[in-house]
Amino acid sequence: MASVSLSEAEKVYIVHGVQEDLRVDGRGCEDYRCVEVETDVVSNTSGSARVKLGHTDILVGVKAEMGTPKLERPSEGYLEFFVDCSANATPEFEGRGGDDLGTEIANTLYRIFNNKSSVDLRSLCISPREHCWVLYVDVLLLECGGNLFDAISIAVKAALFNTRIPRVRVLEDEEGSKDIELSDDPYDCIRLSVENVPCIVTLCKIGCRHVVDATLQEEACSLASLLVSVTSKGVVTCMRKVGKGSLDPESIFEMMEVNPQCWGKPGLGTSLFPNSSSSRCLPRHTQDPKLCVESSALIRWWVELWDWCQALLVTDYLYQVSPPLIPSGCILV
Repeated sequence: MASVSLSEAEKVYIVHGVQEDLRVDGRGCEDYRCVEVETDVVSNTSGSARVKLGHTDILVGVKAEMGTPKLERPSEGYLEFFVDCSANATPEFEGRGGDDLGTEIANTLYRIFNNKSSVDLRSLCISPREHCWVLYVDVLLLECGGNLFDAISIAVKAALFNTRIPRVRVLEDEEGSKDIELSDDPYDCIRLSVENVPCIVTLCKIGCRHVVDATLQEEACSLASLLVSVTSKGVVTCMRKVGKGSLDPESIFEMMEVNPQCWGKPGLGTSLFPNSSSSRCLPRHTQDPKLCVESSALIRWWVELWDWCQALLVTDYLYQVSPPLIPSGCILV
């Protein structure tokens, strides 16, 4: 992860400002910077997008190629992720300096998309057990200005929205042999639905409070962050902690009680990607209170489950201890 050196006085200034809900750039703790999204920026790809979030610049390209379905999912296509940390983004990425960060981001993307609700993988199947579409998603970090995971998730969603897959027809002759025919018409293609593709919201713990869309300077003052991937319908698909510090259940619940306007940041819905090739979006352009309610209920259940697990460690009567029930309206994927 790109880092910046701060003096103790600068760190104290940032921490004290966060406690007063006033950040260095004038934003509140739950305010996002302006997001610039541009699609169809690379000509030799099936889909592409470029996202600028403050000083963070991300370029994503999607290439559709034919492959063989995986044995465990013979009727589905699949996605492959590769993250390249450009040395131009920060001197720390020179040589193999960005390999660990690239692997971490790729693994996070795999975890987010490792469910059937994000992308309709069945639509990528051409012939079960024989042919399918494989989407190679290449992420290039052009500039690191903080909040990489959020920017990358928006860029990946925009690139998938822009992806055009040629329509395929499977022809079978009298002998039973199959022949694949690709359409030459650029408008005769398959478009992916990104309505359920999640976006990441990163909450950085700074002092006794937390902020969203942290800058590099604010990330230097944070020891732990919580990454939550959510869809526009309020489904939590992934949650993980990053950083060297720790987060207790109460801190996690406090983070999940964030303003509903923050959860409705650009990228959670398809309205971020209109038919035009580029767009500028302001923070908090949507409001979805249902998202915050369902996420908070899920975290409350998670905290109760944590307490239940702790109870199992101190009691000898395991059969008398019942696990908490999953709250209604929450979906675990």
